[in-house]
Amino acid sequence: IEDGDDFVINGQKIWTTTAHLAEMMFALIRTEPEASKHAGLSYLLIPMDTPGIEIRPLKTMTGQSEFNEVFFTDVRTPKANVVGQRGEGWKIANTTLKHERNMLASSALLEGVFGGLVAVMHQETSSGVRPIDSPVFRDRLLRLQARVLSMKYHSLRMLTCNLKGESTGVAGLVTKLTGCELSHQIAALAIDALGELGVLYDGSKYLRSGGMWQFQHMFSLGLIIGGGTAQIQKNIISERGLGLPREPRWEKGRN
Repeated sequence: IEDGDDFVINGQKIWTTTAHLAEMMFALIRTEPEASKHAGLSYLLIPMDTPGIEIRPLKTMTGQSEFNEVFFTDVRTPKANVVGQRGEGWKIANTTLKHERNMLASSALLEGVFGGLVAVMHQETSSGVRPIDSPVFRDRLLRLQARVLSMKYHSLRMLTCNLKGESTGVAGLVTKLTGCELSHQIAALAIDALGELGVLYDGSKYLRSGGMWQFQHMFSLGLIIGGGTAQIQKNIISERGLGLPREPRWEKGRN
């Protein structure tokens, strides 16, 4: 609702990352009620100390609350806080998502996590045998290493496209899907390489790296869902990247 120079917001938003720590959030708010679908959304910046905002942390499988549900009751936000133009929220949000997805699948982060996995493979033992000396574990490690290197060179290719002002095309669309799944598989191998220690969690004196691998295993699974699920990513690749027909959609008033 508009009231003078302000929007008055009522409603709720879920899966807001670190809302309990943030000073500012953004939200897609329907500011143009007469416009159809996405055309009525605006990208609005909202200070978290504004009266009427309630934050409820959501505990995840990691045992922590990285995400939150945010409730708005008569929250007043200046119209000047709209990013871009009114009704352009969907376009701006998709640009935000593009950068978020690339960040979630950062090849530099993958290389760092993979380096930690290599250390585990060399340092830990199970029944007196190091994982790196096991043909089965070593084969899994080399397969992951090949994919980590592929992601690195893939990122360099996209960087070259951006510097030349060229579209990354399908290459840009597959990054989030493959990177997040790879991160989870790296953590899964580390858990297996830890043997019986891999099932431990907080509170055990035998816990390795402060439980980092257990946390990473659970958290990276969530990243496969966050920022657009793997299934959504596959639809985007097929429809926008490969030009395949869109999925049939139900239309109101049609049987």
